[in-house]
Amino acid sequence: MMKRRASKVISVGGVEIGGAGPIVVQSMTKTDTRDVKATVRQICQLEECGCEIVRVAVPDMEAARAIVDIKKGITIPLIADIHFDFSLALMALRSGVDGLRLNPGNITDAEQIARVVHAAKEKKVPIRIGVNAGSLPKLSNKKASVVQHMVDAALGEIRLLESLDFDLIKVSLKAFDVPTTVAAYEAIAKKTPYPLHLGITEAGLPWAGSIRSAVGLGILLNEGIGDTLRVSLTTPDACRDVEAAYEILKSLKLRERGPTLVSCPSCGRSETDIVGLAQMVEERLKGVEKTIKVAVMGCVVNGPGEARDADVGIACGKGRGVIFRKGEKVRTVEEADLLEALMAEVEKV
Repeated sequence: MMKRRASKVISVGGVEIGGAGPIVVQSMTKTDTRDVKATVRQICQLEECGCEIVRVAVPDMEAARAIVDIKKGITIPLIADIHFDFSLALMALRSGVDGLRLNPGNITDAEQIARVVHAAKEKKVPIRIGVNAGSLPKLSNKKASVVQHMVDAALGEIRLLESLDFDLIKVSLKAFDVPTTVAAYEAIAKKTPYPLHLGITEAGLPWAGSIRSAVGLGILLNEGIGDTLRVSLTTPDACRDVEAAYEILKSLKLRERGPTLVSCPSCGRSETDIVGLAQMVEERLKGVEKTIKVAVMGCVVNGPGEARDADVGIACGKGRGVIFRKGEKVRTVEEADLLEALMAEVEKV
């Protein structure tokens, strides 16, 4: 059983992050924030697929002001992603945002940061110190590794915020490179009590990006590091990010949401189109919100055991399959009826 890293608890718009609470799933909109209708529509879609906190880009004042109307149409907490211009953070706070992300690599003026911190403190709005390997501030130590550079940037910003009597802090140290990201989080986890937001930044297209994210975030989560996470995939479908995040958490038994499909890879022993059956079952399970484990197995080697272990499972043979529910054999059905018979048992559960 993994032991979670002890961390301070903060609240972002009523959602608690840190401590022993569940690891929170975040995402970011892919819309133009200035398009309020499109942004609200996408946030509602994200909430439906399990997103618990959402971030929007704030590239200009129009986007910062749009937060007022966006907040009216959503129910989950909203974070403003701020770069370069501190005044955008001030406007976002006036517009009612629930959290800020500041990049210490491109907002470096201490007086400007202090103005943001004072305004955030007055409204009790947390700030995420979001360090990215691709936009690091200049440091005096020219020989520092990227990891050390990232850690030093985060610690420097933490010290600045603490000097302003502000401790509603969350920290992230993201990179595309998995070993760099893992090393940076492992290092910062030992040096600060604040909750950590995990991510592999610019992870890539869905297939490779999901694997890269699962490897990097999985290592850290299994070490007990991480209080919230975002998977960053190059896809127009924002829900893909959220679905991948939950699959990572489910794989480590850290969160349960929706169905888990167990299916064998198919091999020379299989006498049924197990790939086609598994794909159809996956499609039919998309509308299911209940936590349920479904097994689709293709032969007698592992089939009966995995099918019995699932809430509902099927072990296929030549021309037929045996259906199990909660460990008990329910019935044997012909190949043409496998899908509908299996889904009928899912409905019963």
